[in-house]
Amino acid sequence: MEVQTAYRYEQLADLVAEMVANGALAPGAQAPSVRAVSEQHGVSVSTVLQAYRTLEDRGILVARPQSGFYVALAPRGALALPSASRPRAKASTVSIGGAVAALLEHASNSSLVPLGCAVPEAALLQSRRLDLALARAARQHGTEYNIYGAARGDAGLRREIARRAMRLGHALSPDDVVITNGCSEAIMLALTSVAERGDTIAVESPTYFGLLHTLEMLGMKALEVPTHPTLGVDVAALARLLDTEAVAACVLSSCFSNPLGSTMSEADKRALLALLARRRVPLIEDDVYGEIHFGRERPRPFIALEGGVDTIYCSSFSKSLAPGYRVGWIATRTHAQKVVERKMAFSLCGPTLPQVAFADFLASGSYDAHLRRMRRTFDDNLARMMRAVEASFPAGTKVSRPAGGFVLWLELPKPFDSRALFDEALEHGICFAPGDVFSASRRYRHCLRLSAGYAWSDQMEEGVRRLGRLAREQSDR
Repeated sequence: MEVQTAYRYEQLADLVAEMVANGALAPGAQAPSVRAVSEQHGVSVSTVLQAYRTLEDRGILVARPQSGFYVALAPRGALALPSASRPRAKASTVSIGGAVAALLEHASNSSLVPLGCAVPEAALLQSRRLDLALARAARQHGTEYNIYGAARGDAGLRREIARRAMRLGHALSPDDVVITNGCSEAIMLALTSVAERGDTIAVESPTYFGLLHTLEMLGMKALEVPTHPTLGVDVAALARLLDTEAVAACVLSSCFSNPLGSTMSEADKRALLALLARRRVPLIEDDVYGEIHFGRERPRPFIALEGGVDTIYCSSFSKSLAPGYRVGWIATRTHAQKVVERKMAFSLCGPTLPQVAFADFLASGSYDAHLRRMRRTFDDNLARMMRAVEASFPAGTKVSRPAGGFVLWLELPKPFDSRALFDEALEHGICFAPGDVFSASRRYRHCLRLSAGYAWSDQMEEGVRRLGRLAREQSDR
């Protein structure tokens, strides 16, 4: 009986795939409902669901909550990839605080089309179960948790984080984990544990403006490393830079870097780990986007690979579930004591109730179901955004092809000025991130980043297309 059921779901999957291939079901069209297919073919609802889930794995269908299954909007790929970066081979003093503050202020304006900051929409996250766990913890143990907690954070949450690390082959002890106020504090703790004011830190180019702002506040310099839009950091180029510059640490994305969306292969990650080990340069990795992968398997972080045991690992739940809870963590064995000391000095401890709620939520198994939905949503959002970019931006525009996360990096022909476009876009009710905030040396003025973290809608579609028209007008002047 089981064999026959498997045969039927495979038949159904092949039938729908053929309908997509011959155009009977167009990209973006809704697939026949599960119940309708069940009745038409005389099979169970579970068999149809199994067929549709198989088509999801193949990238043919995507599920939309409370709506059904739709034919995937695969990127057409008409636009070229952005150029591999070639930053100058000298460390730069960072001075972007004013630009970052202005961007964040506009990004928080709910009247603007939200293409600016890479923060997922609260309504899209649907974190009600987590909120219920928080309410339950407050109701049952509010008095007990209304105290200063341990500097390392809630033991239950640290244990759940360690269990999830085991899935990636990383034998992490709960004692190696310190709960932080988001990934930003984790990066701050890591940097101050291995570097001092005036030191040089190697970073991707372009890199996340929040990291650059942190370096600025700590009085550290940034050495920008050549980075490929899909393959990530150029290990050979980094080796040459280390020959000429004294580097106190490297801060790199584990995968789906912000803003490029690039991911290094495991072979390149191992080569980079070996290089840094020979030069005795600590690696701090930022893995906030790791869970938002569109492929079948999650890329493994540096710390889970051979030679990565001394890596300082930083992550949070801000991009995948609850940015407002500000729950992140740092994991390190080598520098654990320094991290705890700095955590106590900076913030003493984190709020206990959100940590207890997260521990409860993770233990329930709800997080994995949530992640599957979010991956499908962000993958669909990016495909739709890419189609809108292709249809509206100037000729010669290049766009990234992220395999995870929810941001796109656009490169326009020079001498395009994304800073001028930013000012004009605000007047038309649109916010995005201009490219110059992603570089310590204020490069990439001809580039920009778009966020697809909000539910796709007519407003989002029109916002991208209107921005494209404004960019074309600037290019034609």
